[in-house]
Amino acid sequence: MAIRMRILAAAMTLLWGAALAVTRAQAPQRTVWDGVYSAEQAARGAALYVQHCSLCHGPTLAGADGPPLTGVEFTGNWNGLTLGDLYERVRTSMPPDDPGKLSAQEKADVIAHILNTARFPAGMTDLPRDAQVLMQIRFVSEKP
Repeated sequence: MAIRMRILAAAMTLLWGAALAVTRAQAPQRTVWDGVYSAEQAARGAALYVQHCSLCHGPTLAGADGPPLTGVEFTGNWNGLTLGDLYERVRTSMPPDDPGKLSAQEKADVIAHILNTARFPAGMTDLPRDAQVLMQIRFVSEKP
């Protein structure tokens, strides 16, 4: 019976280790601190933001009729989530009067502007517009 218990314990340990490895492999490895958007994209997003978002979120993203898109409140709300989560929120509900008004690329550009305003570093490539890819980028409010 002791041998069976040892075999069972070893099997459980192996299963637990395999599950942990799968979980780690699926967890986003990149963060907003890894330069996930380009400065050019943020500039395009700034122009789009002024035209389509600033009425509700204010000219400095500090909020007006809508919630702020910068500062402690914003970063606290999104901390630990992914850019895919943020993109889905924007995709399905922004602007509130016509969520389909901006293209997928334009919405990614606006998110790049938000990241730039929050002082996350720019990189060499544009933030992708693919929600599945964005799910692999974690929003982390403080630099690791």
